[in-house]
This record gives sequence, structure tokens and C-alpha cells, in this order.
Amino acid sequence: MARQTITVTEPNDRWLKQKIEENEYASKSELINDLIRRQREQESERNWLRSELIKGEKSGLSTKSMAEILEEAKKRSE
Repeated sequence: MARQTITVTEPNDRWLKQKIEENEYASKSELINDLIRRQREQESERNWLRSELIKGEKSGLSTKSMAEILEEAKKRSE
């Protein structure tokens, strides 16, 4: 594992300490790694969603009714 030194503001340091005191995390390192992991997951989800939206825009307009689209979506989710 890579070792890093970081500087945080006083309010952020208090928040980190509070989470440790509340036994949500065993250490600041664990908490910071969890925050980074969550950020990476969110970034991945946003990239996927952006890609899907672009595909949708490029596919053009549909000639199907809303009811037909909804029915197809229900069938796919089964």
C-alpha cells in the first residue's frame, strides 16, 4: 500500500475524528480510503450513465408510443 501525507482543514479534521470516535471507522486511513472508494464508484456510475445517455441521443427518435416503450421495459426487467 502506498503511504501518503495529507493536510486537511481544521473542520475536516474534526469531522474525521468524530467519525472515529463514533466507531464508524477504526482509523482516519480507513475512512479516507472508504471516501475515495465511494467517489470512484460514483464516478464510474456517472460515466456509465453519460455513455447510455449519449447512446440514447444518437439512436434518434422513436416511433413507439409511451405504452409500447413501457411494456418493452417491463419485459426486459423480468
